[in-house]
Amino acid sequence: MLTIYGVYRSRASRNYWMARELGIPFTSVPVIQARRVADPLAVDAPVNTKSPGFLSINPMGLIPAIDDDGLVLTESLANNLYLARKYGGPLAPADLGEDGQMGNWTMWAATEVEPHAVKIILAYDDGIENTPEGQARIAACAQSLEKAFSVLETHLKGRDYVVGNRFTVADLNLAEVFRYTMSQTALFDRHPHVKAWLARCQSRPCFKAMMEERLKEPE
Repeated sequence: MLTIYGVYRSRASRNYWMARELGIPFTSVPVIQARRVADPLAVDAPVNTKSPGFLSINPMGLIPAIDDDGLVLTESLANNLYLARKYGGPLAPADLGEDGQMGNWTMWAATEVEPHAVKIILAYDDGIENTPEGQARIAACAQSLEKAFSVLETHLKGRDYVVGNRFTVADLNLAEVFRYTMSQTALFDRHPHVKAWLARCQSRPCFKAMMEERLKEPE
């Protein structure tokens, strides 16, 4: 049985979406970010990323983590690549070449897109998006993302999806990273293939089901 540790309002959303796409049963163990708890080590504190019990799962104190029949993995995007390989189906690589491409695109998203995208999200989370500081941060991140958007835009010309022209774990991983940039409508308008691709990914019933659960959680 697959166990997913983490709340939907975190990178655990990626693993919850993936499990739904694969149609596999899973157990959800809500673990919230310690920064959202007044005293994360209090006796009555909810399970969080500083709770000793969770640190025995992931000593880094980060969510998500998964436990798949005793195998513990702690990196959200890598978790999904593993689940795709294990359970197979259309989301998984059909051959070694596709496996390489899926890993390559996933690492690309993690290194070239997510660092900038996260700063945009944090500006909104911190409530500074309308301040001069926040606007400067967001503008700088959007500028930094221009090249990555252009690379994906070129790749998607004549394609609906990133690898094998079908929805795969590569699309899911990238879509969850690019979701952090959705406030930047001008960036998407300049890259219509990226905009249409993300809309296709997010039109999937399993994404909508994941987001429904996410919206139930407190911000």
